[in-house]
Amino acid sequence: MSSFVRNAWYVAAWSREIGRQLTTRTILGENLVFWRREDGTPAVLVDRCPHKLAPLSLGTLVGDDLQCGYHGMTFNGSGQCVRIPGQAAIPPSASARTFALAERYGAVWIWMGDPALADAARIVEVRRHGEPGWALVDGQYLHFDCNYLNITDNLVDPAHTTYVHKGTIGNAAAEDVGVKVEQDDDHVLAYRWVNDSEPVPLVQAMGSFTGPVDRWQYYHLHLPSVSCVDFGSIAAGREHSEEEMDAGLRSFSYNFLTPETETTTHYFWLHLRNYHVDSAEAGAQVARLMTDTFLEDAAILARVQREQERTGVREFVRLAIDNAPARIRRLIARQQAQEAEQAAA
Repeated sequence: MSSFVRNAWYVAAWSREIGRQLTTRTILGENLVFWRREDGTPAVLVDRCPHKLAPLSLGTLVGDDLQCGYHGMTFNGSGQCVRIPGQAAIPPSASARTFALAERYGAVWIWMGDPALADAARIVEVRRHGEPGWALVDGQYLHFDCNYLNITDNLVDPAHTTYVHKGTIGNAAAEDVGVKVEQDDDHVLAYRWVNDSEPVPLVQAMGSFTGPVDRWQYYHLHLPSVSCVDFGSIAAGREHSEEEMDAGLRSFSYNFLTPETETTTHYFWLHLRNYHVDSAEAGAQVARLMTDTFLEDAAILARVQREQERTGVREFVRLAIDNAPARIRRLIARQQAQEAEQAAA
């Protein structure tokens, strides 16, 4: 059974990736082809001509339309065939499937499910995006060789940072600090404060603290697969309030997971910070540090995926730190069941 949720917004590409050239990407197991119309709006079709199933991406753009490179059938951005060379009549079945698109936060989003439910207002809000006093690193992409749910497990698991990310965002001070979990219908939050501790390497490099700090990690997961990690530090003993957190060293790291197949995932990410906001050098350093951090995750999760496939088992034992991942998987299963019921109806 597929692990995908279709009635959801996924990042298909960064806006700069889609232009007047044909761009391909596999999303939720579907091969897709993207381009921009002459007015700049994005378009997408299943990358498959309905005639002989030749990839439409082998064709060419004719104005706003896509001409198949095999027999010249031409499709508009709505998937309708508008021309068949040498044939006036166009069969009703001569169409290619399309999907709803939206553009926000410098990304093109795609809705792979019921188009009647594709409300762009449901795209997750990116906090602080475009606000004064916050610097942005965006346009980032990695490819993970694992199922997206293994990544969501990881992205609501503050405990692993002590061991996997000791060179960037973790240290030994957090080893025995418990994780609290909250949830609602489409959101799970795992969080903790590590108080009166030595700053982690990233905070040491970017901050100006002269003593111990109180560090927070708030791991938000918006179903099915948008993560926001609210991370930062304030001088030890300060009030744990939004105002103090904004006055300290703070960042919001957004991770947009788009399943490619059951065993591979597109990992788009952007990062907002309130420190060294005018420094291009600091932005480049943050991009390197965060990339290193995510590559550490990618390496261990690829090994996890391979062992799960080899054994046919996801885990032999469950720990207290698995509370948030277990909740996410239950909510995902519930969403899939609701989609199955709607499809049957």
